[in-house]
Amino acid sequence: MPDPNGFLRYPRRMPARRPVPVRISDWREVYPPAGAELIREQATRCMDCGIPFCHSDTAGCPLANRIPDWNDLVRTGNWGAAVESLHATNNFPEFTGRLCPAPCEAACVLGIGGGEPVTIKQVEVEIANAAAARGLTPRPAPVPSGRSVAVVGSGPAGLAAAQQLARAGHAVTVYERDDAIGGLLRYGIPDFKLEKRHIDARLAQLDAEGVVFRTGVNVGVDVTAEQLRDRHDAVLLACGALQGRDTDTPGRQLRGVHQAMAHLVAANRVVAAAGEGRPALATLPDGTPIDAAGRHVVIIGGGDTAADCLGVAHRQGAAGVHQLDLYPHPPRARDEARDPWPTWPWILREYPAHEEGGERVFAVAVQEFVDDGTGAVRAVRIAEVTVEKHDGRRIVTTVPGTERELPADLVLLAIGFEGTEEQPLLAQFGVTRNARGAVDSREDWQTGADGVFVAGDMHRGASLIVWAIAEGRAAAAAIHGYLDGTGTLPAPVHPAAQPLAAR
Repeated sequence: MPDPNGFLRYPRRMPARRPVPVRISDWREVYPPAGAELIREQATRCMDCGIPFCHSDTAGCPLANRIPDWNDLVRTGNWGAAVESLHATNNFPEFTGRLCPAPCEAACVLGIGGGEPVTIKQVEVEIANAAAARGLTPRPAPVPSGRSVAVVGSGPAGLAAAQQLARAGHAVTVYERDDAIGGLLRYGIPDFKLEKRHIDARLAQLDAEGVVFRTGVNVGVDVTAEQLRDRHDAVLLACGALQGRDTDTPGRQLRGVHQAMAHLVAANRVVAAAGEGRPALATLPDGTPIDAAGRHVVIIGGGDTAADCLGVAHRQGAAGVHQLDLYPHPPRARDEARDPWPTWPWILREYPAHEEGGERVFAVAVQEFVDDGTGAVRAVRIAEVTVEKHDGRRIVTTVPGTERELPADLVLLAIGFEGTEEQPLLAQFGVTRNARGAVDSREDWQTGADGVFVAGDMHRGASLIVWAIAEGRAAAAAIHGYLDGTGTLPAPVHPAAQPLAAR
């Protein structure tokens, strides 16, 4: 029985971040482990609502995490049972607890009327930390099924599916074109948000459960789709949605204007090399430097990727950073008329990187990337704008007389993604991208090609990590059924499922 007065006795509190001057001097995670008493207090705030919207698949968590259950187990000090409860629905809580923006908290009943929701995400990450401290116990299948599955892509969707299928007895091989397993978790997410030891610990568990990892294999190039289908009884495509959205703004071709992910990947590779005792410089694949050290950086975009670039720029020693957002300054609290509870609200989201420095500029758009006379960018010319939506279309209007320049010798485009990349494996498997750049599936997660399934961002488009894991688990259940596996696996979401949105 939960404490019915917990939310009255304890306010919402987060653990203190590491001091800014300390944390920008290294790449370690911003949040140190929280004290047990703080986490117990925060878990006690959970009311175990009659209808817990926090783990509704549309309003809150698509994984259907049993949030009230493990909150109460933490409240009573039963950490072992909390670990089991959390892992019953989530393969990788150490990832979601650090990276998910927490739609579960937006759907918490305590948030109705401007209240403060339970710190669900922080409780989750501390349960995951407790699991890691105890050691991640492998759970290999007792009896092999004799069937084989190829998983193409090693992000959260692919890894979740691989673990589910391996535990069901199938022989699983994960193919990754990069030199290390993890997808965007490995080279797209900075270490100050997710130290890579968490990935490595989970990979050791999957390896002990029988999952085989093949890195440096570009399916469609190094191995053909036909060869893959000959080796395996089913194939899951989980290649992500890495096609960055670009712009046709004048001056886009100038040196120093890059996609945000190019900057993040280069920085992550430097950190990885340093951890292995190897010197490295942040460069593009062609050797072009893409380090923010001493530069005036302009980041275009207002989301997670933009904030990641901001944190990286601080740690690389940027001379100054401006982050530009097309939309006006959001309110700090939910506007119930615009975004009624429990929908995901449009509010000002301040990341730890914003505490570290830089200037945010709202309701502006870049009119031109300004040439320094040698083919390199020296500034961006911006203007204030208004944004309206009509019939689902966005109309941006420039405000006359508001143009000005910002110094810039490194510009990063963090304006979203356009779906999965066009690559040889698509044609070889006989699948195509839809208008959103994603790959459609039938109700059983199969593409138009028999025995070829799709999940994660490759199917949904760029989305949250909880949706990727949920789709990976659901696709694994479908593949298990396709292979006539014994029993059933959990399938938390349907291919057509969408998060609840305000109208």
